[in-house]
Amino acid sequence: MIQRPEYLDTLIRFRDKKLIKVVTGIRRCGKSTLLELYQDYLRSHGVADKQIISINLEEGEYDEIENYRQLYRFVNEHLVPDKQTYIFLDEVQRVTDFQKAVDSLYVKSNCDVYITGSNAHLLSGELATLLSGRYVEIKMLPLSFKEYASAFPDAVNPERLYADYIQNSAFPYALEIPNSKDRRQYLQGIYDTIVLKDIVARKKFPDIAMLKSVTRFMFDNIGNICSTKSIADTMTSAGRKISVHTVESYLSALTESFILHQVGRYDIKGKQYLKTGDKYYAADIGLRYALLGTTSADLGHILENVIFLELTRRGYEVYLGKVGATEVDFVVIGEEGTEYYQVAYTVIDPDGTTLQRELAPLQAIGDHNPKYLLTMDNTPLTSHNGIKQINALDWLLK
Repeated sequence: MIQRPEYLDTLIRFRDKKLIKVVTGIRRCGKSTLLELYQDYLRSHGVADKQIISINLEEGEYDEIENYRQLYRFVNEHLVPDKQTYIFLDEVQRVTDFQKAVDSLYVKSNCDVYITGSNAHLLSGELATLLSGRYVEIKMLPLSFKEYASAFPDAVNPERLYADYIQNSAFPYALEIPNSKDRRQYLQGIYDTIVLKDIVARKKFPDIAMLKSVTRFMFDNIGNICSTKSIADTMTSAGRKISVHTVESYLSALTESFILHQVGRYDIKGKQYLKTGDKYYAADIGLRYALLGTTSADLGHILENVIFLELTRRGYEVYLGKVGATEVDFVVIGEEGTEYYQVAYTVIDPDGTTLQRELAPLQAIGDHNPKYLLTMDNTPLTSHNGIKQINALDWLLK
C-alpha cells in the first residue's frame, strides 16, 4: 500500500478539532484507503475499535440507510458514552439530506466527524450554508509522480518511470494491474462509473453519448484555451450539434465530479481576474490514454497537465497568466506569495528560438517574484537572468 503522508498528516493535525473533516476527490483516488490508514493510526494511539464507526455508504450492507434520519439513528445507536467516537462516512452524498445528520453529530461533544465524497456538489448549496465555518476540506488527487515512484524504489530511469506514470495511470489500484488490457478496462470502469453515477444520475442528462463526446473532446484539448462557444461550434461542425448552454452544463458536471479541472486566467499587469479564456486539465493522464489512445498524445500539454496537478497538490491557487499579448502557463499563489511557471517539453533547438519564446512571457513580468521554466531537458540547473530552468522530473520528485 502506497503511503499518502501529506494527506494523512493533515487528518492527524485536525484530530479532535471541532471541525468536520471533508475529504473530496475523484472516484478511486484513494479516499477510502486514506480513512483506513487514519483509523489504523488511531488504533495505534490508544483508540478502541468500538470508538470507531466507519460506514461506506456504497456498500450493500448499508442500503437501508437512505435519508439523514436513518443515518443519524444508526450512528447515534453506536456512539460510546463518555468517550470520543470517531465517525467516518464514506461517499456520504448518497444519503438524502446527509448534511442534517452530519450537523447533528457535529454538535455532540464526543463526536469527531470525517466524511468523503466524489462530487464537488458535496460542498455547495445547502451544505455550505448549514456547515459554514464548521468544516475543513482536504482535496485529494490520484498519485503524484513522487508517490508513484515510491512504489518502484529500484527504478533507475526516471524518464521511463514518467512514461509509465502518464500511460498506466495515477489511480492507486492501477498499480496492482500489470496487464495493460486489464488496466484499460479498469480505467474504463472508473470513467463509466463517474459518468453514470456522479453525473447522469444526479443531473438527469438524457444524451449520454453527447456527454461522452464532450468529455473526449476536452480530454483531447487539455491545456488549450476553450470557450463554451468554440466547443459547441467545433462539435457542431463535426456533425454533433450541441448548444452553448448544454456545453456549459456538461463542463460544470465534469468539473464537479473532479474528472476535469478548470483554470481561470489572471492579468498579471492589470492585477485582475479575467472572465474568458479558461483551460481544462484531466484528473489523470492514464484515464485520458484509456479513452483516446496514444495517437493524439501531445507530450507538451501532458507535461503541463502533470505540473498543474502537482501545483494544486502542493496547495497553491493556480491561474493562467496573461502578460500583454503573451501567456504564462501558471501563476500560483501560496503562503509565501506569488510564483510564475512556464512549462515546455523541450527548449533545445539549433538556434535557441524555442528557449527565447518560452522565456519571453516570464521576462515580460515586471515584479521580482520567483520565476521558473520547467522542461524535460537533462540540463543542469540554469538561471536566465533570475529565471530558473529546472528539470521537470527533478521538480516533481523533490
